[in-house]
Amino acid sequence: MQARTMQDVLDASQPSDWRELDPARTLYMELDSGRVVIELAPQFAPAHVANITAMAREGYWDGLAIVRSQDNFVVQWGDPNADDAAKKKPLGSAKAKLPAEFERPAKGLAFHALPDRDGWAPQVGFVDGFPAARDEAANVAWMAHCYGAVGAGRNNDADSSTGAELYVVTGQSPRQLDRNITVVGRVVHGIERLSVVPRGTGPLGFYEQPEQRVAIRSVRLASQVPAAERTALQLLRTDTPTFDALVESRRNRRDDFYKRPAGHIDLCNVPLPTRTPPAAAK
Repeated sequence: MQARTMQDVLDASQPSDWRELDPARTLYMELDSGRVVIELAPQFAPAHVANITAMAREGYWDGLAIVRSQDNFVVQWGDPNADDAAKKKPLGSAKAKLPAEFERPAKGLAFHALPDRDGWAPQVGFVDGFPAARDEAANVAWMAHCYGAVGAGRNNDADSSTGAELYVVTGQSPRQLDRNITVVGRVVHGIERLSVVPRGTGPLGFYEQPEQRVAIRSVRLASQVPAAERTALQLLRTDTPTFDALVESRRNRRDDFYKRPAGHIDLCNVPLPTRTPPAAAK
């Protein structure tokens, strides 16, 4: 029997293999180039997600900017005047102090493990579509810094992030950041609108001149947007036999191009397919 490709697996998928985004924990970032869709992860960072949703509801990021683009690393956005007490934008009802949420108890999570070893954690896999890792012996789990992961920028103090300054991984997965920064979600659509912004010319990729920044039109919860204006999107579930088959198709690629199957896959190299719902695509 010929091995199935990833496309074969997706073509054979059933409606139950896909899920819808929850509008109450989905962000729409509107740029001049279009919309970026971010799924938040309250199961890993409840305090940060609560702050972020409060800021989105109140329009905190409207008119702010992408302030940093570091090659092969991250794109970051927030208030360019965040370090100036006289000029920084108020947080509104969001809290100015949050606990660090680098990890959480592993118990209680529906963890769908990958079959291969990982160099950064005893075990890796997925929780509700989010790449994650865990140490069962220590009863801790955390989200991984894979491409598209969204984190809360901080200073040296572990509890110095509020969710007002966010970044997305746009380069090689910096897994050394795992358990050192609070990860709040991941970009599920429109990552190309962030990964292609011009690289910053200053240290760490920060823009040195105001005119270099990329303007943010708005950031809203999907639940604030009329249903007809929402992005029609389904995500492949990561807790099904179909997903396991997809992972296997990428662990051992047997199409004509590949001469030697790898027999291994890295957590951050597992594809996370999305699609326009069939009814919306007609």
